[in-house]
Amino acid sequence: MFSIYILTHNEEIDIAACIESAMLSDDVIVVDSYSSDRTVEIASRYDVRVVKHRFESHGRQRTWMLQEVPAKHEWIYILEADERMTKELFQECLEAIKTTEYVGYYAAERVMFMGNWIRRSTQYPRYQMRLLKPGKVWFSDYGHTEREVCEGPTSFLKETYPHYTCSKGLSRWIDKHNRYSTDEAVETLRQLEKGSVNWRDLFWGRSEVEKRRALKDLSLRLPFRPLVRFVYMYFFLGGILDGRGGFAWCTLQAFYEYLILLKVWELKHLPQPPLDDPNPPIPPDDTNVDAATVSSSPRQR
Repeated sequence: MFSIYILTHNEEIDIAACIESAMLSDDVIVVDSYSSDRTVEIASRYDVRVVKHRFESHGRQRTWMLQEVPAKHEWIYILEADERMTKELFQECLEAIKTTEYVGYYAAERVMFMGNWIRRSTQYPRYQMRLLKPGKVWFSDYGHTEREVCEGPTSFLKETYPHYTCSKGLSRWIDKHNRYSTDEAVETLRQLEKGSVNWRDLFWGRSEVEKRRALKDLSLRLPFRPLVRFVYMYFFLGGILDGRGGFAWCTLQAFYEYLILLKVWELKHLPQPPLDDPNPPIPPDDTNVDAATVSSSPRQR
């Protein structure tokens, strides 16, 4: 058996379905970033542990979770609230953890948008580190998201999981990507100044993950990035065959790319506020209460 962590922040729409899919495991832990909606209330109806921790970044939240919230089992799986565990994926995970050859496994997402699987324009299969051994895998920040750091070999799972990326509506998607674009703009500048393109990984990478990351580094250096991204996703990857949802998806991704470019321009040309104190004092009301187990109630079926 393995434990399942669920990361949440204002997930009242998704949290019940996500927990119910995860309860194939006998150890489910909800790690909430102080939601202001009914996320914790809903989660507390289930036989799960609910732990709160202030969100700093995706990488830091995952690393804190692995270090400070003990799991019942040796292996853990990370779910986000708009993702689901499936019976097929769960069974494959059970088989995978029987071996000691690997310290982590990537699983591919199936992006669900406007009621359909957007297969082609989402670069399927696009893998994420999901099943892992704490102590052997941790996370660092990269742009708006995280990247895993592994002390040992990794492998890939065949089964996939659904990712309802716009389940909370388009307004929430735009709000989220407005925040993401700020972090991506900072990372873009850093990569342009200090990074480089790994051409070997781009053409001969050992896995889809290495190739995709090299492709992203290359894309940061291309002119007309929003237009290039739309053409690449809609025509080259075949998004045109994903129907109305594919066109909407490619348009939104091009818009997101343009937003990043505009924020890069702002960072270069507009006065920026002074950097925050890296060691700010902790407010009295939050002192020593970063984490708290909120509930553990009878399991709801």
